[in-house]
Amino acid sequence: NGLNGSLEIGSAIYLHMKKTLCVSTLLCLAGQPLVAQERPNVIVFLVDDMGLMDTSLPFLTDEAGNPVRYPLNDWYQTPNMERMARQGIRFSTFYAQSVSSPSRASIMTGQNSTRHRTTNWINSETNNKTPFGPTDWNWKGISKNDVTLPRVLHDAGYKTIHVGKAHFGCQNSDGELPQNIGFDVNIAGSSIGHPGSYYGENGYGHIKGQKARAVPGLEKYHGTDTFLSEALTLEANEQITEAVGEKKPFFLYMSHYAVHSPFEADKRFADHYRYTGRPKVAADFATLIEGMDKSLGDIMDHLEELGIAENTLIIFLGDNGSDAPLGDDKGYTSSAPLRGKKGSEFEGGVRVPFIACWGKPDMNNPLQKQLPIEVGGVQLQMGTVMDIYPTLVSLSGAKNPKDHIIDGVDLRDQLEGKRNNSRPETVLMHFPHEHRGSYFTTYIEGDWKLIYYYNPENPSEPRYRLYNLKKDPGESLDVSERNPKLLVKMVKAMTAQLDAEGALYPEDANGNVYAKRIGTMVTYYYHSTDWKNNASYEIMYGDITGRPEYKAHMMRLQVTENYTVNSKGESVPIHEVAWGNEDDVPTHIYIQFTSSHGGAYIGSPGNSLWVDNVKLVYVQ
Repeated sequence: NGLNGSLEIGSAIYLHMKKTLCVSTLLCLAGQPLVAQERPNVIVFLVDDMGLMDTSLPFLTDEAGNPVRYPLNDWYQTPNMERMARQGIRFSTFYAQSVSSPSRASIMTGQNSTRHRTTNWINSETNNKTPFGPTDWNWKGISKNDVTLPRVLHDAGYKTIHVGKAHFGCQNSDGELPQNIGFDVNIAGSSIGHPGSYYGENGYGHIKGQKARAVPGLEKYHGTDTFLSEALTLEANEQITEAVGEKKPFFLYMSHYAVHSPFEADKRFADHYRYTGRPKVAADFATLIEGMDKSLGDIMDHLEELGIAENTLIIFLGDNGSDAPLGDDKGYTSSAPLRGKKGSEFEGGVRVPFIACWGKPDMNNPLQKQLPIEVGGVQLQMGTVMDIYPTLVSLSGAKNPKDHIIDGVDLRDQLEGKRNNSRPETVLMHFPHEHRGSYFTTYIEGDWKLIYYYNPENPSEPRYRLYNLKKDPGESLDVSERNPKLLVKMVKAMTAQLDAEGALYPEDANGNVYAKRIGTMVTYYYHSTDWKNNASYEIMYGDITGRPEYKAHMMRLQVTENYTVNSKGESVPIHEVAWGNEDDVPTHIYIQFTSSHGGAYIGSPGNSLWVDNVKLVYVQ
């Protein structure tokens, strides 16, 4: 035990010296009058793999907008998130991407993943496009030439500090090192997406654990009992102190490796979950949550000790849905009552906690007068990770380069508790890779959510779901067949946005792009009784899914069978449809046919075609 004892003593001496130095610096600063700041300090406190329900703070609300507690809120202990919510505003509906790197790139750029093209999490060593993923996806991540939040703030006079997980690019890319994308200081950030170990005794992976994922730059804590979340917090507070001494506004990107796997217990909190009846791995995950929350509280306390809390904006959020080890991937487990978890297409995979507050509310503070965040508020209007860039660029007085396209929206009105009536009530999330949910796009418009699956193994039969999130927030009832006109409308809107943002689509082994959009039959907008068996038709149409040679072409079809599916799920020949009968209103129209062009049959059953913008132009 001699070696261990020496390490423990060394750790205690080091931490004591560190605390003493911080106190000495505080005393020096306290003797100087703090000049009124013209621009706020900003902290973005990002938690890896933290979903909406991984907290004691309720985010989901009832119809009146009042927060509602669920069992998971009683399982976790996050008093400092509750403290933030008392001091500021939480969003009931805030969207990230379904995995890490796309969200982080969106925070840095203000762009959707369809535009920056980092559409999957980044594997450090090898390109993980997955079997049908697009070849040209942005595996290398953010480059030195990209416009980024830290670079824009740096150019505006901010000290920019990165602490923790980066995951902006693969090994040997520009994005591997945060200094390359605009940060003045980088502590512990690299290409890795999770730590080799959370334990200082293990050197955070250098001594024991997954060495390929060893956390860089924290050697002074190796061999001590300093948990990774604590080490990062100590480093962050030291950087804040230095920035204050330099009399510069600072941007701290506090990006915890917690609560990503490995689910190693933060022993400081293990007793809180010892006799709960849940599996040990679930208890270990809960300690990671509580350790992260302690870090938040320690940083908030440090701001107050330095006398800068009133001048510091804090934004708290997760980077994708929960990965809590509580059950299956697409059920009602880690995100209950929401469905799914990290990597899935459902709300539990993309909804994250979001809170914003001033470090210490003061209505007389000049900076807070510029952004009077609602105290104790709940914002019901949605937000997204893309909104952070435009919000902070605007608030800081920095300038967005005129040629840099922003997909996000300035949140300032919403942070004040108002509704932004100019905000589009739409969200598009595109994932052309394989994960818990694979090869899909989700498109939300108001209360409605479309999920479109590209189904690359059988691209002639893409699939889709439609949910009413207001009536069915748990996504338990697919109502696509009941709402054909709405389905058509949303598919067209989704397609238009994908095209406008330059989306990439699933491919085969030869780089051929698979069907990129569902072709939706709209013939029932016309006199559908004109569609007769054994008749020949010439139709003009827009795009057929994935077949550009058919774009805006004429085509002769020989109809062999046709029918509709009514709201009861019954097949009815088109000529027998009673169009005034509510039960016979079509939810689908299928036409089996032979074609002069052959092939390219989209839909079901058999050789059937669904196309956009059908117009009957000739009947023989």
